[in-house]
Amino acid sequence: MEAQAVKTNLVLILDFGSQYTHLITRRIRSLSVFSLCISGTSSLKSITDLNPSVIILSGGPHSVHAPDAPSFPDGFVEYVESKGVFVLGICYGLQLLVEKLGGEVRVGEKQEYGRMEIEVLKESCGLFDCRKIGDKQMVWMSHGDEAVRLPQGFEVVARSQQGSVAAVENPGRRFYGLQYHPEVTHSPEGMATLRHFLFNVCGVSDGWTMTDVMQEEIKVINEMVGTEDHVICALSGGVDSTVAATLVHKAIGDRLHCVFVDNGLLRFKERERVMETFEKDLHLPVTCVDAVEQFLSKLKGVVDPEAKRKIIGKEFICIFDAFANDLEQKTGKKPAFLVQGTLYPDVIESCPPPGSGRTHSHTIKSHHNVGGLPKDMKLKLIEPLKLLFKDEVRELGKILNVPVPFLKRHPFPGPGLAVRVLGDVTEGNALDILRQVDEIFIQSIKDAGLYDSIWQAFAVFLPIRSVGVQGDQRTHSHVVALRAVTSQDGMTADWYNFEHKFLDDVARKICNSVRGVNRVVQDITSKPPSTIEWE
Repeated sequence: MEAQAVKTNLVLILDFGSQYTHLITRRIRSLSVFSLCISGTSSLKSITDLNPSVIILSGGPHSVHAPDAPSFPDGFVEYVESKGVFVLGICYGLQLLVEKLGGEVRVGEKQEYGRMEIEVLKESCGLFDCRKIGDKQMVWMSHGDEAVRLPQGFEVVARSQQGSVAAVENPGRRFYGLQYHPEVTHSPEGMATLRHFLFNVCGVSDGWTMTDVMQEEIKVINEMVGTEDHVICALSGGVDSTVAATLVHKAIGDRLHCVFVDNGLLRFKERERVMETFEKDLHLPVTCVDAVEQFLSKLKGVVDPEAKRKIIGKEFICIFDAFANDLEQKTGKKPAFLVQGTLYPDVIESCPPPGSGRTHSHTIKSHHNVGGLPKDMKLKLIEPLKLLFKDEVRELGKILNVPVPFLKRHPFPGPGLAVRVLGDVTEGNALDILRQVDEIFIQSIKDAGLYDSIWQAFAVFLPIRSVGVQGDQRTHSHVVALRAVTSQDGMTADWYNFEHKFLDDVARKICNSVRGVNRVVQDITSKPPSTIEWE
């Protein structure tokens, strides 16, 4: 679905770098309202082309009075007022509104981080659903600066228990601001505030559904792909590419040609299991290409994670180009399009926020679907899921009758085990060891009935050896790490707290069953500060 296709009821988030920005997008979508997030420093044309009904200015780590503070573009205020667009500033967004409209923001005498009680000072039907003066609620604060003088026409609606401005409004100009974060669960009444603001104040309707997404996507695909054009789909065996393929197949039928590449970086028996699912359950036309030697020979000696991702992306395209040439011989028409299961978090993580000092070449990581492909690629991309989160893709998959067990599969990175073997993936038998360890770990999770409670679980092969004792002999063997996290969308995550007995059983199975491993460790780091994958 192209964002431009949503011409009404779009809630547009301008991202100024808050770690919670994606949560605003998700919370609004959970209300069946389409929401989209773009950089806070996007051009005015980028904003006007989307024709939003509501614009939310996100939080961020910056000070609005700093010389390099990110801001919305020139002409923004005039645009929203002329079009009657509602604007809600959150945290930094509130301070940005105050500063740009003639008020004043200073470093606060007292900083406010974490839970804080606020009190309503003015009956506001705009922000607090006509709450009475004196009503209190607990919210989540995260700011060091504070608004000390409001622009003309603005009023303070609520203050914190320390006396700082917590909410402001100017209903006549349709400007509103919250100093706290209503999108996080630590603000218990935050969702009620957002719901009231969007539906009762802004007049947004809740008609956005996954069925609408499916129908809109089919329309977009048919407009993009000619009636005689053929399309290639890169199937990884994961949820994203499978749902994308099923959607495109529904749109154009047998003119879709799926290719599953065995690049030597797959999990234990992944090739056999995935191909059986494609053929028996999904009835997708799939060709399996054995490219193990092609990939591993190019990865030999490569230890840099970014370099590994780039090499893998390039080799995939070489295979797709060759596959396209073979199809041209068979069909008489060369495919012009490539389908990928790019998701919205891929896009967000590959585009650093404004004010971070990073450009698109300095990202968290180059996703296989975003930034990992060569610029001279001949095939045009079709990315039908690029504005959706993982749980939304699963919901779409249900509508498309993709088997539920398949939709529940944990995410698997495009570069495969290349980013789970730290260092050179071809050194020794690292890949074989990792496959065995990972299979034991995942099967143990399934046997314990924990698989559906975990967002993602996997093993990592570490480039170190440790001293151990096995069979009364000293060993100097490999170390593996176990990683399991809970998450809603992969943007943030917390480590899964297994019972000690489960970990003890798994560690024993691994050391007793996998030759060459004598130590098992667990990764108990959340995201942030870590990413889910190790590379």
